Amino acid sequence: MKAILNRRWIRRTVALAFLAALWELAARMGLLNPLFFPAPSQIARVLVELAVDGAIWNHLEATFTAALGGLVIGLALGIALGFLAALVPLLAELLEPVMMLLNAIPRVILAPLFVIWLGIDLGSKVALAVVLVAVLIFFAVYNGIKDVDRRLVERVLTLGGGRWVLLREVYVPSVTAQVMGSLKVSVGFAFTGAVVGEFVASTRGLGYLLQFAQSTYNAALSFALILLIMAFVLILFSLSEMLERRLLRWRYR
Repeated sequence: MKAILNRRWIRRTVALAFLAALWELAARMGLLNPLFFPAPSQIARVLVELAVDGAIWNHLEATFTAALGGLVIGLALGIALGFLAALVPLLAELLEPVMMLLNAIPRVILAPLFVIWLGIDLGSKVALAVVLVAVLIFFAVYNGIKDVDRRLVERVLTLGGGRWVLLREVYVPSVTAQVMGSLKVSVGFAFTGAVVGEFVASTRGLGYLLQFAQSTYNAALSFALILLIMAFVLILFSLSEMLERRLLRWRYR
C-alpha cells in the first residue's frame, strides 16, 4: 500500500513539474504577460523574499490558528449536533431545517456579519471556519446514522444491547467512515473560512496579504500566496489521509 501511495505522489509531482516547466517556457517566450501571469521563477522569487523578510510568519500563524481552531471546533460541534439530531427526533426537527438553510446559502457571505459581531480579530475568522466545517460534518454524521441498516439495530436490541451498545458498536463505527471521508473537504473549508474572513477585514493573515496584493495589482504576490495556501492544505490533506487509513484499516486491506 505504501508503494502505491508513493507512486501516486511521484506521478502527481512529475505532472506538476511538467506543467510548471511549460508555464515557465511560455513566459520566457513572451506568450504570457508577466503583469498578469508571472513566470514560476518570478513567483518563487517572491516566496523566497517573503520567507527571508520574516513578516510572512506572523501572517501564517494568524491563518493557521484561525483555520485549525475552526476545524477542531467545527468537527466537535458537527459531530455532537449530528449525533443529537439523529438520536433525539425532537432536536432533529429543530436542527435539520437550520442546517439545511445554512447549507443552502453560500456561507462565506456570513463573513461581514461575523466581523460586525466579533470584530476584525481572530474570533470572526474562527467563527466562519466553524460554520463551514460544522454544517458539512453535521450532515455526514446525521446521514451516517440514519443510513445504518435497521435490521442490524433491531438485532442488537433483540440481543439485549441498549442505547450505549448501539452507540459504541454500531453508530460510532459507521459514522467514523463518514466523518473521515469528509475530513479532507473540511480542511479546505476551514482554510476557506479563515482566508475569506481575513480578506474581508483583518490586520494580518494570508487573506489580508491577498487583499493587499489585489489592491496593488500584484499578480506575482497573489500567485505566491495562493500556492502557499495550496501547499499547506495539501500537507494537511496528506495527514488526514494517513489518519483515515489508520482508523479505517479494514477498508484498505
